[in-house]
Amino acid sequence: MDIREELACINQFAKTELTEEQVYVFSVRLCDNEVDRDFERFDTAALERLGELFVGKSGIFDHQWSAKGQTARIYRTEVVREEAMVTAAGDGYCWLKGWAYLLRTEKNRDLIAEIEGGIKKEVSVGCSMARSVCSICGAENGACGHVRGETYDGRLCFTELREPQDAYEWSFVAVPAQRNAGVLKRFEQSGGGSAVLEKQAALGRKYLTELRREVTRLAMLTDGDLDGQVFAKAMDRLEEPELVELKKAYEVRAAKKFPSAPQLRRKDAAERSDETVFLV
Repeated sequence: MDIREELACINQFAKTELTEEQVYVFSVRLCDNEVDRDFERFDTAALERLGELFVGKSGIFDHQWSAKGQTARIYRTEVVREEAMVTAAGDGYCWLKGWAYLLRTEKNRDLIAEIEGGIKKEVSVGCSMARSVCSICGAENGACGHVRGETYDGRLCFTELREPQDAYEWSFVAVPAQRNAGVLKRFEQSGGGSAVLEKQAALGRKYLTELRREVTRLAMLTDGDLDGQVFAKAMDRLEEPELVELKKAYEVRAAKKFPSAPQLRRKDAAERSDETVFLV
């Protein structure tokens, strides 16, 4: 959509016609079909329905239902499919993307700055579901004895949330249940901006790929019995913060397992301050 089409969608919710200069627009990853920290997940049909229900819903803070906290509003949504990625449940990965707007007022100035600076990023959704189904036996609403997070005959137990009844709100939070939920790059109002964002996205993907490879290399280096292919697939599901922590942990283990030998001081080392002095 171009800015005129975006404004037409936004103005469906405004009492007076808003202009481009009056609104700040950004997009959020509301939720996905991956198993989350609570060992729950939405099925794909649920994401489609939630996309309809979240249009027009307010963004607040920490799920505190107060009119004072209303700050942004979702004006359109889309389910994004990334079939090349596979969830823990074994199906193609998809997620619900929402576009939100807030007014460029003095009150919202600091919030806009925090969104732009990546401080206000993580989000969580509040909704009601008609069904919760055990992934192991299909029992509903906790009627079985299977425990979420446990493994049964090689299968992870989680609860699949189906048939959304209502979407209440979406909130900025510190730690969302869904690892990937959060603010995406803000909406660019010029053609050049999209090219810059695409370049940045490509660099980000390259960085994550190299980071995942390095974590896998360090893990295999410290654990000779590790199945590299299985571990690499597991790494594909992790994002940058988790990968960085794993990298640090494996670097410590590798340093203990392979302590460096004393080295003679090179004559030119003192004269050099770049990182190429010590190469491994």
